Amino acid sequence: MEQDVRGGERERGRERWLAADSLPVVAGAAAAIAGVGGALALLDIGSPVRAPFTLFFLVAAPACALAAALRGLDPLSRAVVATGGAVALDLLVAQTMLALHAWTVRGGVAAVAALSLVAFLLAHARRHRGRAARSRAS
Repeated sequence: MEQDVRGGERERGRERWLAADSLPVVAGAAAAIAGVGGALALLDIGSPVRAPFTLFFLVAAPACALAAALRGLDPLSRAVVATGGAVALDLLVAQTMLALHAWTVRGGVAAVAALSLVAFLLAHARRHRGRAARSRAS
């Protein structure tokens, strides 16, 4: 009986290790899919995977940028808020471009990419500015 309990604990520990070990692989695959989706849309390449990969890019890019700014939340809340913010940003870009009669798929993808990059850089700069202030205070 005791040996059975230890074997179960060992198996659960192995499963946790495998899950933690595969997280960077999944993140890398998601980044690759998003990058390919953005490239296919910007280069106007016809492909059967263009629509789903571009849609993934349009959600993943702003969601990652917003998640970088929401460091104080727990992981599940951060994911939900970042995904909602990403959809809101996509809708805002689409509405603005439609109101200005400037809508193109390539322009929309480029605008979302640019806004996501700016949001990510602002979050990154804010984090480094906070670190610099703490190191000077020490």
